[in-house]
Amino acid sequence: MDEFIKLLDPAYELIQYRIKEDKVIFHIASTITELECPFCERKTSKVHSIYEREIQDLPMQGKKVILLVDTRKMRCMNLDCSHKTFSEKHPFVAAKSKKTNRLIQNILYTSSQLSSLNASKLLKSENISVCKSSICDLLKKMPSIVDKSSVKMVCVDDFALRKRFSYGTVMINLENHRIVDMIPSRDTNDVCNWLKTFHNIEVISRDGAITYASAATNSHPDVIQISDRFHLIKGLSEVICKYIFREFPARVEIPLTESVTDEMKALYNTANRSLRIKFAHEKRREGLTISDIALLLHSSPKTIQKYLAIPEDQIPESKEIARERQHQLAIKQKEQEIKEAREMALAGYPIEQIASQMHRAHKTIQNYLNPDFSVTNGHYNVRIPGKLAPYENEVIKLRSQGLTYPQIHDIICKKGYTGSVASLRMFMQKERTRMHEQNETEKPHSEYVQRKSLCQLVYKKLEDIGTITVKQYQEV
Repeated sequence: MDEFIKLLDPAYELIQYRIKEDKVIFHIASTITELECPFCERKTSKVHSIYEREIQDLPMQGKKVILLVDTRKMRCMNLDCSHKTFSEKHPFVAAKSKKTNRLIQNILYTSSQLSSLNASKLLKSENISVCKSSICDLLKKMPSIVDKSSVKMVCVDDFALRKRFSYGTVMINLENHRIVDMIPSRDTNDVCNWLKTFHNIEVISRDGAITYASAATNSHPDVIQISDRFHLIKGLSEVICKYIFREFPARVEIPLTESVTDEMKALYNTANRSLRIKFAHEKRREGLTISDIALLLHSSPKTIQKYLAIPEDQIPESKEIARERQHQLAIKQKEQEIKEAREMALAGYPIEQIASQMHRAHKTIQNYLNPDFSVTNGHYNVRIPGKLAPYENEVIKLRSQGLTYPQIHDIICKKGYTGSVASLRMFMQKERTRMHEQNETEKPHSEYVQRKSLCQLVYKKLEDIGTITVKQYQEV
């Protein structure tokens, strides 16, 4: 056994050994009496203390080999040295490592042929204790040997060494999708000098940064530069979204894609108390019983009796909300301005003079004179799609069936909704107001598709978007 330890290093001797279950444990120590201080290079033989290091070595006869190495802590006798003590170093193992160098070489050879997971399983079957993450760490420390002359098609991109502070540049081989090299900089000169070391590069894939464009041009003037797939798709998607924003309003009005039932009509035609009373009187004249009317309005028969007890000439008038009154006033004022601007234009006044007299911008007067100009602001009554957007149709349907808002809230919460009950009430009130404003004799019932939903079609499939259906997309 002592000869076996001599093969590890001639300067070491075996103190004792023992076999414990599936392990062979060797207790060894160095025979060198004087050691050199790594800080001042002066030799010393003064021992401060001794401790044992447990190091794993190559297996023997199918058993795991453990080396218990006596490691001396030496005292440096040089008064000018920066350290008073230092630990003994062993030539067959790296500092702070728990595996011998020859065992690490064996692990690296095995893992280079397999994945780290399969290599770990194989090595454990040979009584070598090493986990997947340890193999990955060893492979990262392993120096890569790359034949620069064989690198022809590469992708160059930056990565963060410390986010928002320092960045590096990585080179990927496009043929095998492996990392070729990295540098801790993304400056033009550094990247240019780096690329010059790869003499046979024919194609460089990069992003739109000027840094890499200049570096590629200066280092290889004849190289083919192409945009990488991510930035190509990203740029195309942004152009399509800009086109959608330019061509479509915030809400696209389309014909109603589904027929309106009597329950839905009752739901839409009862936006406030005045409309509910009028609806009850109308259905009573059509011959419906109090119970039928109560069923349609989702109210109690007692409430319907109170509605019908009110004479029709004493039914309170519907009051517009403050925001609607302000909107109507603004529309009237703008219509008056448009009329005045067009009359002045017909009288022969130039646009500059009209703008000066009306105290408006030149572009505003041009818009007023445009026959297709819309008086209503395109952002009026626009609702930003929120948490409720994917469940709007279901909320309307459940509410038309007579379910209360807390009941509807419980149902859609099980499907992923995280909003409040108050949001359901506010949504239904706005939906009733919108539907009531539509005159059935002048135009058909309509609904709105959010422009944001059209933009999502750039990234997602139609069936994966909850705020637009196939029928709505066909109408758009």
